[in-house]
Amino acid sequence: MSEQDQTSSAAPAGKPKAGDRRRARALALQALYQRHFSRSAMTDIEAEFMVDNDMSNVDTAYFRELIRGIHREQGDLDRLIEPFLDRPIGEVDAIELAIVRLGTFELKHRIDVPYRVVINEGIELAKRFGGTEGHKFVNSLLDKLSRRLRLAETRPRQD
Repeated sequence: MSEQDQTSSAAPAGKPKAGDRRRARALALQALYQRHFSRSAMTDIEAEFMVDNDMSNVDTAYFRELIRGIHREQGDLDRLIEPFLDRPIGEVDAIELAIVRLGTFELKHRIDVPYRVVINEGIELAKRFGGTEGHKFVNSLLDKLSRRLRLAETRPRQD
């Protein structure tokens, strides 16, 4: 199976490349941001992204899982996030909120992705797409959420 086949098939063989997942997260973030403002159907946004972007080096299955899952579970994800906010969720910057929802979804559903990777990827997305200090906000929230959603993974080891 070629490298392109592995990244674009629904069930990739072997472990996906980190860069392909990173690109999937970045595109998912952009799709979620677009959905926030356009209110277009997520299926339309997904189709648009699949046509308008070079998906050859993107884990497309992961991209789809993220946007579909986050869209489907947005209310549940927001309820997990809200206790850690210092303001109403409606006042959170749209990019930062999309990043935190993405990270929360991964922490909740993708235990194959270490919590430190989820936090780091969120920070990098915030540095790339968010405001000047947005990465600090994202880091703080995802760190707190990881302790709730990944207790076994985050608690200190007692040897």
